[in-house]
Amino acid sequence: MDQGTAAARRHVLALFRVVTGLLFACHGAASLFGVLGGAHGTGGTVPAGAWPGWYAAVIQLVGGSLVLLGLGTRTAALICSGSMAYAYFGVHQARGLWPLENGGEPATLFCWSFLLLAVSGPGALSLGALTGRRFSARSSSRTAP
Repeated sequence: MDQGTAAARRHVLALFRVVTGLLFACHGAASLFGVLGGAHGTGGTVPAGAWPGWYAAVIQLVGGSLVLLGLGTRTAALICSGSMAYAYFGVHQARGLWPLENGGEPATLFCWSFLLLAVSGPGALSLGALTGRRFSARSSSRTAP
């Protein structure tokens, strides 16, 4: 693979990360603060501490924001993926076998999207890479004679 193709791949992955993280964080904000249509489109919020909705919303807001920014992307994405797997198997699958039947399409797509990010990393333009580069530059200048 040439350098141009590799750079394009990193930038497309970064765009995928940003969009996925933003959409996930919006779900969390809607459930926690009643914005953007609120929890489940009702305009309301999820009661604080309610299992599993409130905890899922916190994971969505915090995890989605971290993925969006590219901070701790692999760990945050893995947690987000697991929460969506739980949502699918714990809530949606009981309503039917296929995601189209049981309303689990968003959970399925988020689960696999975050798993992809957990394996692939953040791509280009992540804050984690920026802070990592700065740290690497500092540590290499300290060890130089």
